[in-house]
Amino acid sequence: MTETVPRDEHLDRRSPQGRLVLAGLVLGTGVAILDGSVVNVALRTIGADLDASLAQLQWVVNGYLLALASLVLVGGGLGDRWGRRRVYEVGVVWFAVASALCAAAQTPAQLVALRVLQGVGAALLTPGALAIIQTTFRPADRATAIGTWAGFSGVAAALGPFVGGWLVDHASWRWVFGINIPLCLAVVALTGRRAPESRDPGAAGRPFDVAGAGLTVVALGAATYALTAAGTLATAALVGCWAVAVGAAVGFVVVERRSRHPLVPLSLFGSRVFAAANGMTLLVYGALGAVTLFVVLELQVAGWSALTAGMSALPLTVAMMLLSSRSAALADRIGPRLPMTVGPLLCAAGSLLLLRVDASAGWLDVLPGMVVFALGLAGLVSPLTAAVLGSAPDRHAGVASGVNNAVARAGSLLAVAALPGLVGLAGEDYLDPVAMTAGYRAAMLWCAGLLVAGAVVSWVGLRAAVRR
Repeated sequence: MTETVPRDEHLDRRSPQGRLVLAGLVLGTGVAILDGSVVNVALRTIGADLDASLAQLQWVVNGYLLALASLVLVGGGLGDRWGRRRVYEVGVVWFAVASALCAAAQTPAQLVALRVLQGVGAALLTPGALAIIQTTFRPADRATAIGTWAGFSGVAAALGPFVGGWLVDHASWRWVFGINIPLCLAVVALTGRRAPESRDPGAAGRPFDVAGAGLTVVALGAATYALTAAGTLATAALVGCWAVAVGAAVGFVVVERRSRHPLVPLSLFGSRVFAAANGMTLLVYGALGAVTLFVVLELQVAGWSALTAGMSALPLTVAMMLLSSRSAALADRIGPRLPMTVGPLLCAAGSLLLLRVDASAGWLDVLPGMVVFALGLAGLVSPLTAAVLGSAPDRHAGVASGVNNAVARAGSLLAVAALPGLVGLAGEDYLDPVAMTAGYRAAMLWCAGLLVAGAVVSWVGLRAAVRR
């Protein structure tokens, strides 16, 4: 145990201090996750107000995800080095300021740039929450605390379309960003000095892996641009983008292997559980990002208001609230392999049921698929989080959390960048019922395939994970 919090200072989850700290961690992560999904339901209105193309709207989503995915490793490493609570609070304040600027954007280019800035704040705060739980709560309370965190974080993601829809219909799309400001202030008030500070003592004085961080940004940025602009780029430019992306990814692995103080200790992937859990995360969160985007756009093409389209995600909220802690407790007893296999399969079945949605869809076309998808998601999120953190030593808690968050956001980023082109959507097709419905149905089939692949990875890869 190399954490800096003495055993007698570990937090009791049931104590007033423990409850307040956990509430602050849940709310802070929830705000960052909420902004990854709340914007989806506002995209159509943003596009009309700012006269944006589909590619520009993709970058409103992807700019945020790109910064979050590529820098969340840096956020985890900085927390291990300079203090997890300190970096978490800096990220919350940064996020609040960037949100205020996003609310004032006047052009698509401004909004994309400010979304990137907002993603930097999210990258600082997101890995800190899990690392604080893993290093400051009593060992006996960690699984339940992680389950609570995962459950309510999932609720935040599921609430995104609902909250966004209400704000778009009753106020303005700008309040989708403005609402973050009071929430971030509440996070600072809840955590403040209540959370014990923790860090990796071995990180002090070590040089920071700037090369590794830079190569991560280049690899994800080039791949995202190539996927998003594939239909408009010349062949030579497209090949060049992919060459840069692959070269940067290979360079990252080489640098991390040779570095005495890597941003990501590749020894973490020596754990079969850690490697399999992250492989499954890439596939499942890619499908999740695509489903939440395409369903909301399709329902608005069908004539649903932003609010009612957002309400279609209500089953996700209810299932995550009611089942996440139970799912965490079950996985703690029987191991994560079965929940992390059955969960993606249920999500895949939900994606196939959502094929019923078209330009004339009603509630009975949407609810069966969303309910099944929600049950699968609630069953896999908590075991996934616990498996990732449980397979890494405490001194790498921030990095392990950062890796998993980076993989999750990268999955969503790449899926949102690639799928519109793969299913034939471009320009203003998101306003055309015929084109949008055809693209939507193809996207649901792709998502089902990703989810089945995630289940296979879990079943094969998690044989090494044992129950407690």
